[in-house]
Formats: sequence, C-alpha cells, structure tokens
Amino acid sequence: MYLGPEILEVLGNREQPYPVKNIRPSCRNGRIQLCISVLEATKFKMEKLHFFESLFEGITGQGAHSFIRNPLPNLVNFVCHTCFKRQEKLHRCGQCKFAHYCDRTCQKDAWLNHKNECSAIKRYGKAPNENIRLAARIMWRVEREGTGLTEGCLVSVDELQNHVEHFGEEEQQELRVDVDTFLKYWPPQSQQFSVQYISHIFGVINCNGFTLSDQRGLQAVGVGIFPNLGLVNHDCWPNCTVIFNNGNVSEERKRQLKKQYYFDCTCEHCQKGLKDDLFLGVKEDPKPSKEVVKEMIQFSKDTLEKIDKARLEGLYHEVVKLCRECLEKQEPVFADTNLYTLRTLSMVSEVLSYLQAFEEAAHYARRMVDGYMKLFHPNNAQLGMAVMRAGLTNWHAGNIEVGHGMICKAYAILLVTHGPSHPITKDLEAMRVQTEMELRMFRQNEFMYHKMREAALNNQPMQVMAEPSNEPAPALFHKKQ
Repeated sequence: MYLGPEILEVLGNREQPYPVKNIRPSCRNGRIQLCISVLEATKFKMEKLHFFESLFEGITGQGAHSFIRNPLPNLVNFVCHTCFKRQEKLHRCGQCKFAHYCDRTCQKDAWLNHKNECSAIKRYGKAPNENIRLAARIMWRVEREGTGLTEGCLVSVDELQNHVEHFGEEEQQELRVDVDTFLKYWPPQSQQFSVQYISHIFGVINCNGFTLSDQRGLQAVGVGIFPNLGLVNHDCWPNCTVIFNNGNVSEERKRQLKKQYYFDCTCEHCQKGLKDDLFLGVKEDPKPSKEVVKEMIQFSKDTLEKIDKARLEGLYHEVVKLCRECLEKQEPVFADTNLYTLRTLSMVSEVLSYLQAFEEAAHYARRMVDGYMKLFHPNNAQLGMAVMRAGLTNWHAGNIEVGHGMICKAYAILLVTHGPSHPITKDLEAMRVQTEMELRMFRQNEFMYHKMREAALNNQPMQVMAEPSNEPAPALFHKKQ
C-alpha cells in the first residue's frame, strides 16, 4: 500500500513518500481501526500527523463504524451481525430469522441498518447473496443520508471507482444476474435507483471491499466498504505495510492486481522482477537444468494440492508424510527461498506443532524463517508471524535460547505491523517475559532447568497450536474468487 501525494501533502512532505510504518485495518467490536506508526518524525511532522489522523477520524483512534459491513456467508449463523464476535449462543431476529446478535444491545445498535433489510428478506422469502445484501444496505444508507459526504468520510461512495467498463464478458454476465436479483429483492416502496447506479454500487463492492478479520487477525469474519481507505493505493514496494500481505512473484502479483483493480502495475519491482530470482530460486552448485526445474515445479504444485486435500480432511499424519517427501525431492533443486519450498515448510512446521512433534517442527520452522529473512522487509508482517511461530515452536521444543531470540524479534516486528494494543502483540509480550525468565534459569543451571521443564510437562501436557485452520489467513482486501 502507498500514501499518495494528496495525503502526503497534508503531512508536510510533498516530494518523498512519508515514512509510515503501518496501515492496519482490523475489526474490533464491529469497527475498523487504521493504525498509523511513524518511522521518523520531527515535532512539526508529528503535529501534521495528528492533523492527518483527525482527517481520518472515521477510521482511526477509537475506530468509527464502516460505511456498511456484512458478515461472510459461511458465518452468518455464528457471528454477531453488529460486533462480529463469534458466540456459541446468538439471538436470532424474530422477524427475518436471518440476522443474529449477541444480545439486545447489539440488536438495538443494528436496527437502523437492519430495519429495511429485515422487511426485504421477509418479502423476498430468503436472504440473497452477500453482494446483493451489501449493495442493498449501501443504498438504504444513501436513501437516508443522500449521496454526499457522510460524517468522518473524505470521499463519498459515489466517488469510488467501479471499473464496470473494464469488466470482461463473464463478469458482465455475473453483474447482470446480480442486478436482476437485486431488483427482485429491492422493496417497491424504497427509493428506486437506476440500473446504472446499481451497477456502480456492485462495481464499488467488487474492487473496494475490505475483509474484516477477528480481533486476532486470524479469521475473516466479514466484508465492508470503507471509503477513506480508498485513498490508499497499491505499491509493490510500499511505504506502509499491510497484515498478511503474502509475497509472490511479480507476474502473479500483476495478474491479481489486474483481476481485482483493473490496472497494470508498472513499478520498478514488477518491471524488473526484483526478488523473482529468490522466489523461484534454485540450487547453484550443481545448477539443475531448466527441464528438471520445470518438472519439480509441477511436482510441487501437484503435491501441495494433495497436502491441502489431506489437511482439509484432517489427515495430518498424511500431510506430514507428503511434506517430507516433497521437501526431500525439492532439496537438490530448489533454494530455501523458493516459494514452493517455503509453502511446504510452513505447512509441515504448523502440522508437526499441532501433533506436538516439536523438535522436527522447530527444524523446519527455522528453515522457513531463514528463507523469509532473505525475501521480506525487516518489518514485514508475514515475516513477523513466521518468526513468532518459529519462536514458539522452538520454545516448546526446549530450545530456549533460540526460542527467546525469535520471540523477541517477532515482538519487535509486530509492534510495528500490529501495534502494541493488538492481542497477538500482547501475547508475545507475555511470552517474551516468560522466556526471558526461563533463559536466566537455563544459564544459571541448565540441568535443573530441563528437570523442572520435564516435571512441568508431565504435570500439565503442553498445548501449543490450535488445529490447523482449513482457511488461509485473511487478506486485507476482499478478493474476487
């Protein structure tokens, strides 16, 4: 992501990208928070920054509501439609039987946006798909408040790009189906909008939707429209970082950007393919032939598909077996920075940690981190999460010195990418204190440390990792499938 000149001008730095560490939207109590950390700032620039934050008041500080948001289809019965918290027992709306809430307070807070939706669902007979529901909720708000700027917004929904004119034939067909379904769902007593405007709203959702994650940033729970974040643009070498900005080769990045946002990235990294040699790295001595590399790439793709299938079915020992076989065959061909090797290392270390085979998991985790360190910026969020996992795994494997060092490094990175108040950062701080205490004990009496650790494990079996998730970590932007 990139802060453009129109925003940087506010910060008193018109020529060079302002050194912003982090822009991080996260859903907290149904709100989005934009966290901004400055790398270097004089007193003057800090004053400018406070002014900048006041401009973004709708999404900073205490965190104001999004323009409109919806829970994801697979979670409509499991998360509160107001605060987006997952609850075992939710209260269902007695009228539409669709919306779910924590309690009366959440239901009352949602009523302004749910009132029209409630009657529309009853009239239509069922809840339509997420895009139609989101479009309808946007237009009910427009009906109430008009199309101008709403409180806390720097840009209106009408001013957001829709890129409908760039849709391919398949996308145009999907749009026509959505518009037709929308017109059947939209109540006749509500304000009637033109087909052109309805298409605009669907286009806005398509390329301006942000994924909402839970408080720990580990699961996608919804999608929303946040007009102010539309002012932040993509950059392959950004001056701000986004959580879970997964690395990839330039051609794959360009393909996804073209598909999602309808532009061809011409930055230096994409034009010159910077880092591509590392992402597709191969051994140098002896260097494998192009044919061998091609065959290994295809083998890796096929094996990763098998691994994903076994993981989804909960066959974790099969996952480990496939990963070991894959890594063994990749070893003489791929470098440790190769994206196929890194994906395999990530999966096997996670699953082995879940199976509590910590020694082997720690070995693979260290290899994974070594690869990431060569690929990513020192304050990259993905690197921070990988180092955290590796540190935790080494800690539980009894490698207290390595584990403590990695946990400290992860904590330093996540202070930048997630901020000090994020639950993961707070957990890491507690781990850092605990491992520091254990490390002092280890250095004073190594034998006694291991005896005490063994006794503690015998009294209370260690649970390190949750069951490997069937879903990838949520991306910031709501991607088209």
